[in-house]
Amino acid sequence: MASNGVTTVNDLNFDEEVLKSDLPVLVDFTASWCGPCKQIAPLVEQLAAEYAGRAKITKCDVDESPNAASRYGIRGVPSLYVFKGGEIVAQQVGAVPKSAIAGLIDRAL
Repeated sequence: MASNGVTTVNDLNFDEEVLKSDLPVLVDFTASWCGPCKQIAPLVEQLAAEYAGRAKITKCDVDESPNAASRYGIRGVPSLYVFKGGEIVAQQVGAVPKSAIAGLIDRAL
């Protein structure tokens, strides 16, 4: 399910959407109550448009998907992880500028 080009992933579809993806995948581990998460959400949406066809941009609510969050040891949100071929290739915790998020994705391309 995608809104604004950002695919929502959860415990049920995480492996299929993220680990088995042919494209590099940015996962924005987020939470509805998190201020910094709301701050970077528009940036993540912009990147989804800019990287369309080259990378998949997703978000995962840690409260709705506790298994995915615990599998990757998510302690703080937002946590941005980039997966390629099922492996983590880049990660960043905290709200960062759009250029920093783009840099994470670029490492996987």
